[in-house]
Amino acid sequence: MDQNQANDASVWGDETDIAARVLAWATDRITKEPDPHATAQRADHLRLHAGTTITEDGVGAESALDVFDRVLAPATRAQADPLNLAYIPSAPTQAAIAFDIAASAANVFAGHWEAGAGAIHAENEALEWIRELLGWPNTAGGTFVAGGTSGNLSALHAARTHAWNRLGERPLGGWAIACAASAHSSIRSAAKVLDVDVIELPVAHDGRLTGEGLADALTARPGLFAVVASAGSTNAGIVDDLASVSKACVELDIWLHVDGAYGGAALAAPSVRHLFSGIEKANSFIVDPHKWLFAPYDSCALMYRDTHQAKNAHAQTAHYLDSVDREQTNPSDLAIQLSRRARGLPFWFSLATHGTKKYATAVEISISNARQVANHINESSHLSLIAQPMLSIVLFEVPAWSDDDYQAWSSTQSRNGRILCIPTKWDGRTVLRLAFVNPRTDADVVTQILDEIADWRVH
Repeated sequence: MDQNQANDASVWGDETDIAARVLAWATDRITKEPDPHATAQRADHLRLHAGTTITEDGVGAESALDVFDRVLAPATRAQADPLNLAYIPSAPTQAAIAFDIAASAANVFAGHWEAGAGAIHAENEALEWIRELLGWPNTAGGTFVAGGTSGNLSALHAARTHAWNRLGERPLGGWAIACAASAHSSIRSAAKVLDVDVIELPVAHDGRLTGEGLADALTARPGLFAVVASAGSTNAGIVDDLASVSKACVELDIWLHVDGAYGGAALAAPSVRHLFSGIEKANSFIVDPHKWLFAPYDSCALMYRDTHQAKNAHAQTAHYLDSVDREQTNPSDLAIQLSRRARGLPFWFSLATHGTKKYATAVEISISNARQVANHINESSHLSLIAQPMLSIVLFEVPAWSDDDYQAWSSTQSRNGRILCIPTKWDGRTVLRLAFVNPRTDADVVTQILDEIADWRVH
């Protein structure tokens, strides 16, 4: 044993048994049904039952793993529960979760090609499938970032840099982006970070952003450098009229960014592919595999139609980076990141394992489930459907209910471990929302629960 090995052993000791225990726990967790009662607990409850775990001498792996298994893990939302229809849940394949462990074990620095070439190559294969779905040219490419917020911010920074390079200076009145009121909250967060204004664009009666009238709004502000369209809004699953919006952006030479964090997965579904017509003309795009492409947290695929525009905005320079191979496309040059794990590998492994056909089928099942439940609501005497779902989000209301009724029913269902269905707002009033992204969800079970609403009373 050399001195380095001896020093390592003297500090940490033999961790072989620890690794085996953790992997055994992980295997059990991956293969068993999620606990529908798993939910957040109060901080004082966790402090009481977890006790103090960070000590000078450590509590040992067995005790730490016991606390995690007995106290901490049950205090987290069961994302993969088939009846978790709240927010945008996550239903990763077992293959994707298992490979997340392998990706962590490989401990790859995936910011630069020279350090993580193999992992980046695999990630790029998965991104190539997305590029093909978008109908983009071979100049397109991208990287995986933590989530939609990081993806949107990185794309909009690239858009502003592109506009700044063309203009050569900050425009009088400053920079601005344009989007509909239904755009994800991260768009406004990105605007704050970038110190740019947000111009809210009008939408059609069905809530979709369209190209009609867009020219007047865009030409009124010289510093407007990007339009953000939704390919499946988070609240209602609305896909903007990308055909007319992209046409207007091309005519005005303005960057079009498409936020498909949730709904972009439906590009793989033939039944709704027509809704995305025009996306082939967009400049940037995001989709989160951890939402509807069956990967674990966290992973956002950030795509650019032309990666050179992204490199101009994001490539970092420093003396210690002078030797980085710039002939290859480095993920750190495409987003606001330098250090990064290969967070696209679980998605790649699952996609490579199961194939794109099964992915398309799984997405179609969610769309079919949403339509089945929506039709059932539409035929119900005690429920009212807001609109037919464009993708896999269903909004409906109970006409006789108050805001308190909605919250009480939702909370009761959650506590009982039955269904996670949250209230939201639509057109100023409270409604209920179901988000279907798990192909294991049984639509008949959902409709049975909704039928029981007729007999439910607030106590």
